[in-house]
Amino acid sequence: MADIKVAAYICKGCGLGERLDTDALVKVAQKDGKVPMAKSHDFLCNADGVAMIRNDIANEGVTHVMIGACSRRAKTEAFHFPENAVARANLREGVIWIRPDTDEARETTQEMAEDYIRMGCAEVKAMTAPGGNPNTGTSKTLLVVGGGVTGMTTAIEASKTGYPVVLVEKTSALGGWASKLYKRMPVHEPFKSPADTGVGDLVAQVMGDSNIKVYLNATVARTDGAPGRFIVDIATESGATHTEDIGAIVQASGFTLYDMNKLPELGGGKSANVVDQAGLEALATAAAAGDGVIRRPDGQPVKSVVFVQCAGQRDSTGTHLSYCSGFCCNASIKQAMYFKDANPSVDTTIIYKDLRTPGNGEDFYRSAQEKGVIFTKGNVAEVLPNGATSTVKFHDLILDDKDAAVVDVDLVVLATGQVPNSGVDIFAAPKTAEEEAAVEVKPISILNLTYRQGTDVPQLKQGFTDSHFICFPYETRRTGIYTAGPVRRPMDIAQAREDATGAALKAIQALENAELGRAAHPRSGDLSFPKVRLEGCTQCKRCTVECPFGAIDEDEKRFPLFNEARCRRCGTCMGACPVRVISFENYSVNTVGSQIKAVDIPDEFSEKPRILILACENDAYPALDMAGMNRNEYSAFVRIIPIRCLGSVNTIWVTDALNAGYDGVMMMGCKSGDEYQCHFVKGSELGRVRMSKIDDTLKTLNLESERVRDLEVAITDIERVPEMINKYAAELVAVGPSPFKGF
Repeated sequence: MADIKVAAYICKGCGLGERLDTDALVKVAQKDGKVPMAKSHDFLCNADGVAMIRNDIANEGVTHVMIGACSRRAKTEAFHFPENAVARANLREGVIWIRPDTDEARETTQEMAEDYIRMGCAEVKAMTAPGGNPNTGTSKTLLVVGGGVTGMTTAIEASKTGYPVVLVEKTSALGGWASKLYKRMPVHEPFKSPADTGVGDLVAQVMGDSNIKVYLNATVARTDGAPGRFIVDIATESGATHTEDIGAIVQASGFTLYDMNKLPELGGGKSANVVDQAGLEALATAAAAGDGVIRRPDGQPVKSVVFVQCAGQRDSTGTHLSYCSGFCCNASIKQAMYFKDANPSVDTTIIYKDLRTPGNGEDFYRSAQEKGVIFTKGNVAEVLPNGATSTVKFHDLILDDKDAAVVDVDLVVLATGQVPNSGVDIFAAPKTAEEEAAVEVKPISILNLTYRQGTDVPQLKQGFTDSHFICFPYETRRTGIYTAGPVRRPMDIAQAREDATGAALKAIQALENAELGRAAHPRSGDLSFPKVRLEGCTQCKRCTVECPFGAIDEDEKRFPLFNEARCRRCGTCMGACPVRVISFENYSVNTVGSQIKAVDIPDEFSEKPRILILACENDAYPALDMAGMNRNEYSAFVRIIPIRCLGSVNTIWVTDALNAGYDGVMMMGCKSGDEYQCHFVKGSELGRVRMSKIDDTLKTLNLESERVRDLEVAITDIERVPEMINKYAAELVAVGPSPFKGF
C-alpha cells in the first residue's frame, strides 16, 4: 500500500461537546488509534469545519479521513471527499442520543464514544479510496421489450429525456392488450363512463419519434454484457438478425388472460355463450362497427348478461391463481356499461366476492349503479348450458342463500385475471421422463440472457418478475434490466403507464452510473468494486453460486471472473469466500475485522460486558439511528458496526469477536424468504444459511449458543430494536462473562 496519512476530526456540535470529553477523544485517536493528526471542532459540518478538512487534504497530504460526529447516514454531502478514504464514528445517534444524560451514565457513555473513535481509526486505515469500476459502459440506448401501453410509454418517456430507444415487439403491430379494448376505464373527472383507450395516440407518438427505433415481428435472440455495454441480438420475421449496443433494458412483455378453458365448472370452453373479458371486448368492438347492439357469438342480441368476478382467481386450493388481479372489478363495471349505454333494458348483473374499486373507481362504480347495473355479492358454484342460454348457480352471500340462481342468461362473462408473460408457464403440467424424451421442450425466453443463472430474469412463485416490492419496484436481480407493467404485478392501464415512467427513470440512472463506474441501487453511486486475489483462490465456486445478481462467472481456468458493472456491491461474495480473498477498497474482511479488534474489552470483573452488533445498513442501522433520534435508550455495552448486507458477514468476524472476549454477537439483517425485504434480494437469506452453521464454531470454542443471536429487523423497528438489545444484554449477564476475556 502507498504511504497514507490519516487524520481524525472530532465534532463538538449537536451536544457532543456537552456530553462527551472531546479532548479525551482526540487523545484516544492519537494514542490508541495511532493517528498523529487529530483535531476537534465546534461544528464540523459547517463551512468552516469542512474547509479545515479540505485544507488538510490539500496542504497536509491527508489521504484518510476519520470523522467522529453524527451517523454516516447524516451530512453525507458535507463530508463528501471522493478522493479520500473516509470513515465515520457515530457519536451522536449511536452514543449521546441513546444514553441518559446523568452522572451515573457519563462514564459508560464516554467509554462507548472512545471505542467508536478507536474503531473508526482502525477502519479507515484498512481502507483505500474507491476508484470506480474501470470497465465502464458508454451506450446510452434503452432497449424496451414489448410494444404494449407499458412498452410504448417507457419508450416515449425515455425519448423525451433525450435517450435513444430500441423497441422490440413480437407481433406485427404496436398496442398489446390495450389495442384489443373497445374502451378503457376513465382516468379523468368525472369518472362516469368508459373512455377512449388512447392507444392510437401512443402508437402515433412512437412511430413519429425519430429517437425510437421499432422492430415489429421481432424477438430478442440473445442478450449479453452488462449495464452500459449490453450486446443484444434481435431476430426478425425475415430471418435477419440485428445487433444493437444497449445501455439498459426494460422488459414490458405484459400479460395473458388466465385460460378460461381451465374453468369448465364455470362454463369455460363448454359454451360459446361463456366468454372472458377479452371475448367481450371483441363483441363490443364488433357492435360499435355495426348497429351498436352487442350480440353473442351466434349473432343473437344479448338481453341478459352476468359477470362472474374472481373467475379462477383468489384460489386457495393452488389449482388456479392465488392472487387478485386488481383491474378486473373496474373492467367488469366498464363492460357492464357497454350494455347499459347501448340499451338500458339489458339485464346486467355483476356477481362479486369483494368489489375492489379503489380511488376514483368508487365514482365509476356509483355511475354503473345509476345506469342500472345490479351488483350481487356471491360465490358462483357453476355455470350450466341450458339450450340457447346458461344457468348461473351461486351462493348469495348477502341473503346467505345457497340455492340462489340466475336462469336463462344470454351471456356469461368470466373475469379470469392476469398471467404474466415472463417466459415461464407456471401452470404447465409436469411431464414424465418419456414425454420429455419424446418431445424437445424449449421454454419461451423473453430476453435470452447469457447468464449462468438462466436465460430470463428470476420470477416469483406466481411467475411475476422478481423485484424488491418496497424500495425498488422495477429492479430485477439482473443489474441494468428492469421490468414494468403487468409482467411485474397485476395492474390496469393507468398503473402500467406510471410503472413504465418509473422503470424508464431507473434504467436511465443505471446506464449513467455504468458510464461513471458506479454501482446501481441500492448503493447507487458507490465507486467501490470487488477485487479478488486469484493466487489464494481455491476455486470452490461459492462466490459464483451465491452472488444474487449473476455478477460472477468463471474464466477458462475456472477462477471467478467478476463482471463489476453487474455488481451491486453487497459483499455477499466476500462473506461466502472461505479463504477471504475477495474485498472492496472501502469494505473488506479487514475493515470490519480491525474494528472488532479495536474495541477495549474490559476484564471479567468489571461487570461491563461487550456485545458486538453487525447491523444491516439498509434496515437495522437506520432503525438504530432513528431510535437515537427518538431518544430510545439502549445498553452502553454494545458496539455497532454497519455492514452492507447480512450476506457479506464472514464467519471469521464472529470467531474473532468471541476469541477477543466479546460476551455476545448480534446480527441484524433484513427479513428473508418468500416475502423478503432484503435490499440485496437474497443476501440476508444466504447470510442466515451461512450463520446457521455457527453453532459448530461455538462448540469448538466451548461457548454457549446464546453467545450469537440472529435477528430479523425492519427499518420501522425503531422501538423494537432497543428492546431487543436490552433484553439480550440482560440475558448475557445471566449467562456470565466470556471465558476468553484477558486472552
